Amino acid sequence: MSAIGTLRTGHVGLNVTDLERSIGFYADVLGFEVLREGKEEGRRYAFLGQDGQLVVTLWEQAEGAYDRGRAGLHHLAFEAESIERVAAAEAELKARGASFAYEGVVAHAEGAASGGIFFHDPDGTRLEIYARKGAEGATAPNETAPTCGFF
Repeated sequence: MSAIGTLRTGHVGLNVTDLERSIGFYADVLGFEVLREGKEEGRRYAFLGQDGQLVVTLWEQAEGAYDRGRAGLHHLAFEAESIERVAAAEAELKARGASFAYEGVVAHAEGAASGGIFFHDPDGTRLEIYARKGAEGATAPNETAPTCGFF
């Protein structure tokens, strides 16, 4: 153990190009509630969470879409209660025109029990919703590398 002690992820902050559009996606589509919002020009932000617990912060500071070729966030993964909830999320996202990396629920690796869906937010940030079990029958898009690593 380090001198710092045990650390846990508190929340993840994302830069976005259009705060209202991103709130619509993360709140309306993914089910997060707006806990706090800053509307001052040049300092627009939103704190989003579930059950009063902060999960994601959105900062209207980006001038362009997510660039997977630059250092920084690779993807953001959310754990769902079950594989059925993952499938329900997929249906909702498809109905709203989300862009997906793979078709349907895929396994994290060939033969893995865990799996999920891989898609993009309105700015192209790569996202995942997964369950720890229930994907035993799903195939993995790549037999030699983790599914979440190269989408």
